[in-house]
Amino acid sequence: MQLALFSFLAFLPILTAFFLLVVANRPASQAMFVTYIVNAILAIVVWKVSLPQVAAATFQGLVLTLEIVYIVFGAILLLNIMQESGGISKIRERLIGISRDRRVQLIIIAWFLGSFIEGASGFGSAAVICVPLMVAIGFPAMAAVIAALIVQSTPSSFGAVGTPFIIGVNNGLEGNKAVIGEINRLGLSFSEYINLIGSKTALFQGVIGVFVPLVLVMMITANFGKAKSWKDGWSIAGFALFSGLAFTIPYVLTAIFLGPAFPSLLGSLVAMVIVIPATRAGFLIPKETWDFPDRSEWSPAWTGNINTEITPAPARITAVLAWAPYVLLGFFLYLSRSQAFPFRSWLESVQISFNNVFGTEISFNSQPLYLPATIFVLVAIITCFLHGVRVDQVQRAISGAGSAIVGTALAIGASVPMAMVFINSDGANPELASMPLTLADGVSRLSGSIWPLFAPVIGTVGSFVSGSVTVSNIMFSLMQFGVAKEIGASTALIVALQVVGAAAGNMIAISNIVPAVATVGLMGREGIVLRQVILPTLAYLIFAGVLGMIVVSQSSIS
Repeated sequence: MQLALFSFLAFLPILTAFFLLVVANRPASQAMFVTYIVNAILAIVVWKVSLPQVAAATFQGLVLTLEIVYIVFGAILLLNIMQESGGISKIRERLIGISRDRRVQLIIIAWFLGSFIEGASGFGSAAVICVPLMVAIGFPAMAAVIAALIVQSTPSSFGAVGTPFIIGVNNGLEGNKAVIGEINRLGLSFSEYINLIGSKTALFQGVIGVFVPLVLVMMITANFGKAKSWKDGWSIAGFALFSGLAFTIPYVLTAIFLGPAFPSLLGSLVAMVIVIPATRAGFLIPKETWDFPDRSEWSPAWTGNINTEITPAPARITAVLAWAPYVLLGFFLYLSRSQAFPFRSWLESVQISFNNVFGTEISFNSQPLYLPATIFVLVAIITCFLHGVRVDQVQRAISGAGSAIVGTALAIGASVPMAMVFINSDGANPELASMPLTLADGVSRLSGSIWPLFAPVIGTVGSFVSGSVTVSNIMFSLMQFGVAKEIGASTALIVALQVVGAAAGNMIAISNIVPAVATVGLMGREGIVLRQVILPTLAYLIFAGVLGMIVVSQSSIS
């Protein structure tokens, strides 16, 4: 009974966030600040955490917030430079001309381009680009938004060049004594253990992701087609599954051999190289071209009120020049992450150390040059010269990036400190482990060996509440690790299921839905969108949970 009470109290901050976001409909910045207060009070009063330790955890959270905001700024800056130069317009033009079939356009733009942008930038930027593009070429605004959100799943596990791992899982597990003991038992370094989790995440996502393009087209044809039939989507199943495999095979191989920074980025690039020529050759494309009904038959709920015309790219911007910044991004990121070159050690050598913050045991390092944002900024500067971007365009790009990160900074600025207090809640109460481990003890006793079925749901809750796969992983990686130890399962497998669930939660995260609807003037219809994407989210979670049960039951502790 006592464990049940303490487990409920550990879960109370999450319930608070859920109530404020969903029931009270409060902005994430307000909801997460109140959640932080509730969490801090529980840590001090119930877990007997000292004020200096709460302050130190909060400070650590604020430093992590700055790192995440820096990554978001760098990603949006490069995107804005590309928009100012006409590079994005040229990429759009090339993709639009591949096929007249809306289902094919949907897969190429939402699945491939969306996955690529998610892999490069993350933080909802894929929807900001893909939604207006689809509307501009004739998609209903509501259909474009739903499609972009469904794609915020498989690629999100490794979005923004692996940020959910580099910052999320890393900071969720780093420094914990139980984690260190497990890593020593496995004979691995901490980075090797993170890569192991990344490999297992990719294997789960690789199986699920094969079916995402098919679900994508079936959802759109069933809700927005003239016949409103999923059969119109099923008729292109061969091409959809081919597109899924073209992405997930290089995605999985990249995670295994190169680590968590590149799977979504390289997976989408390789897939486009394979699928686009195959599309032009008519491979697995049905003879009958599918389209939306005439615009006069559209429901008023489908359309927005923002003009999304595509501005033609300047003649000087060729297709090669348009793609060059992203090729450079992948190349520089590879150089900076590979152990075969000295660049990684050079970048990692510049670090800011925070030892025994406020006299506590909390210590951590920040490596600002090693963050992906540094590469984003470098490529943005090179792009200015490659594309001949004017000074006034650069100023607009910087201003736009600065404005765009304000809302993100406010929401994450409350979410991450709350997560760090949640994690660093080992106090003077001898009866209680930290809040994540107390919660883990409670839920593991309740669920027992069937926990892998529910592990992804926890990740989804974290993403829904915080609006970020990265923050969800910070909050719950240690809890998932603790449950795995309690039930005798592979810790790497269970934490991988956490990451899979967090990525699934990206589909229904309010912070993703709001920018997506705003780009095409659908503000106020967020509830409609949420109801539409709940079904594929649930299907994703069930698939992940069942797959997790099968894999964990067949695996020994590893």
